[in-house]
Amino acid sequence: MKPNILATLAATMLLAISVQAYGQAKISDGVVKLGVLTDMSGPYADNNGPGSVLAAQMAAEDFGGKVLGAPIEVIFADNQNKPDIGVSIARQWFDNDHVDALVDIAASNVGIAVGHLAQDKNRVVLNSGSSTTRLTNEDCNTVTAHWTYDTYALSNGTAAEIARRGGDTWFFITADYVFGQSLQSDATRFILANGGKVIGSVRVPFPGTDFAPYVLEAQRSGAKVVAMANSGADLVNSIKQAAEFGLNKNQQLTGLLVFINDINAIGLKAAQGMLVTSAFYWNMNAETRAWSMRFFAKRNRMPTMVQAGIYSAVTHYLKAVQAAGTDEAQAVMAKMRALPVNDFFAKNGRLREDGRMVHDMYLFQVKSPEESKEPWDYYKLVSVIPGEKAFQPLSESRCPLVKKN
Repeated sequence: MKPNILATLAATMLLAISVQAYGQAKISDGVVKLGVLTDMSGPYADNNGPGSVLAAQMAAEDFGGKVLGAPIEVIFADNQNKPDIGVSIARQWFDNDHVDALVDIAASNVGIAVGHLAQDKNRVVLNSGSSTTRLTNEDCNTVTAHWTYDTYALSNGTAAEIARRGGDTWFFITADYVFGQSLQSDATRFILANGGKVIGSVRVPFPGTDFAPYVLEAQRSGAKVVAMANSGADLVNSIKQAAEFGLNKNQQLTGLLVFINDINAIGLKAAQGMLVTSAFYWNMNAETRAWSMRFFAKRNRMPTMVQAGIYSAVTHYLKAVQAAGTDEAQAVMAKMRALPVNDFFAKNGRLREDGRMVHDMYLFQVKSPEESKEPWDYYKLVSVIPGEKAFQPLSESRCPLVKKN
């Protein structure tokens, strides 16, 4: 081979190596690492948990397994719904394991705690599982994307609609931590705005198993509507126990945060007619059905809105990393806010400066057993709540990052 040809080949190889090295240098530690911090074994494990891990893994695989030439890695841990454990895991991940973004989170108290740590460490939080609006108000920060739903949007759907339909007296059975308190507070706002009133409430230790004393208190109240401001296994158990006491014969029983897996556990006979506010339903259209069937093939159950939201959030994050040319948190968050969200989960969604991802929400009614035509065919659409109306407006924001006129 002639010397000039050898020189050309050598130069080409050096250029290729240089380009690859340059691309890799933009990615810290040469890997984009996502840590799914979730409830793997507790009351939220069915609605989050292993399904959340699967959703993140599917997003990474569908993106091609790499971004900017760097491999995408997904790890996970059980935070046990305890802020101290969640912060300990997150600190280990940030300081020693080089995790770039936290995913899911689940319990709101954990979400608040790890959000503060992530801000200090300049790492991204893709929060799909936490509910409290504090995440985009008092506890907002520059690194958290609150993706799927919150207590304001849930209340704006279910509580407002029931109040408009004549449910004018309410009693709350509320999980006694920041999520339940936030949900009751936001629901009360919409109840009052639609002519109703709250005549009683009781706070229940989280997690709980025996809801009988609280159900009986709600029954004695005579309220037209008994609202469960809880979630996961607590919601399922409290509704089942309420039905056992016959509460649903004379009073309307409703859950303010209901997942499709909850309906599956409760059964259509007990849940039929219930109004449910959700960010996602597997059988809304061809896109949601196609993705959900892929998820079902791996998990043997349909995805919850949290799990679908995780796929969307992770995909958007990876697009932002690619567009920013780096995994540095502030640069990535800037691109996440600049790029619209268009996928099977949300159309024309956008990430606001307070961290809220704004997208349409949906009010569903649970079908009767006779109306259901196939497994997991549980919902019929009542109304679409446009994103700008579904979530708290910026004019009411308590987030210090929001500039007001």
